[in-house]
Amino acid sequence: MRFIVLSVLALLALPAAPGLAQSGPSDRSIAGRLPLFARNNCQSIRDPGNQLFCGDAELAAAAERLSAAIEARLARLPDRLPAIEENAIWIRQRNLGCGIVGQTAVRTDDFDRVKACLLKVTEERAAILRDADFDCLAANTAAGALICADPALALTETELNGQVLGLIGKLDPTAARFAFAEYGRWTRERDRMCNLVGKENVPLAELESAEGCLADYLKHKSEEIRSAKGDPKKVFGRQVAARSPDTDAVDFCAARIHAANSCGNFLRINRVYALDSQMSEQEAQVTGEIEMAVLAPFTTCSKVATTCTGTCWDAGTGRPQAGAGTKERSGEAFNVTRRLRIQRTFAFVKAADGWRCREDALAPVSSGTAGGGS
Repeated sequence: MRFIVLSVLALLALPAAPGLAQSGPSDRSIAGRLPLFARNNCQSIRDPGNQLFCGDAELAAAAERLSAAIEARLARLPDRLPAIEENAIWIRQRNLGCGIVGQTAVRTDDFDRVKACLLKVTEERAAILRDADFDCLAANTAAGALICADPALALTETELNGQVLGLIGKLDPTAARFAFAEYGRWTRERDRMCNLVGKENVPLAELESAEGCLADYLKHKSEEIRSAKGDPKKVFGRQVAARSPDTDAVDFCAARIHAANSCGNFLRINRVYALDSQMSEQEAQVTGEIEMAVLAPFTTCSKVATTCTGTCWDAGTGRPQAGAGTKERSGEAFNVTRRLRIQRTFAFVKAADGWRCREDALAPVSSGTAGGGS
């Protein structure tokens, strides 16, 4: 798990992912202001902001301090993925705020101003991330906003996070991957139980009726972990079936598939909906919609795409690409924070302990869209 986290940190510590670039006159002119440009092979970086961080010692040092602050923040969060996504969004906003637009090269005349801006906001960001209270303030969900606004809820969640991290830290990497996926599923289930799904932009006062539900959930999970007396196997991996073939069942199935294929390196499951179901006494088919956010770039037609999203994608239309296979296509990749939605029908069979998912892959999907975050 530490390898996964550090891999993502390497991606997010700098303004954008490096790519192959052609060196032109603008590159050479700005290179004269960057002492480390040649030594660090900065000409291979396409993004103008990335070039500055690569070639300037002061900016590079600031980026290292930010990377350390990011790592420290992720280490204290059981569900790291929202923080990774939030950081990627900040990176895009920072570039725009400092006058870096897309792939337009930084002019030599603007170098001092752009560098000063990047240095200032990077240092400020590192300082903010060192404050544990920011974990609460950066919540980008309705439940997160409610918890942050109530000191008692915030304290209870912090304690629960510590308990979860302590248990997962005792697991081997494979078991830990499944445990993190299960924790994410708990959170989505909690939001559904407390009627908070899709209410990120609702005024806080209108969400207060859900506070009791959140408090009960956090208390129940904390008591469950305490009763396990330090044994993670008494908390994680026990549920292998859903109570009924519904949204929770689809979520359980999708989370298990993602964990089995290490999809958490690239994607976060944000929301799950059951759209339709057909049920007999012993079998059921549930059509579900799954929304995912991209956490690390991956090629639109690749093993990651087909395994973790169920299909290859047409980068131009944002639609599934039928019959494309898994051949990698250079230059066609999903950017961080891109949103993907897929629809798929999942088969379930009734067992003594509930409804068990019979699917071990997301492919093939019946429909899908890719939008946002470009």
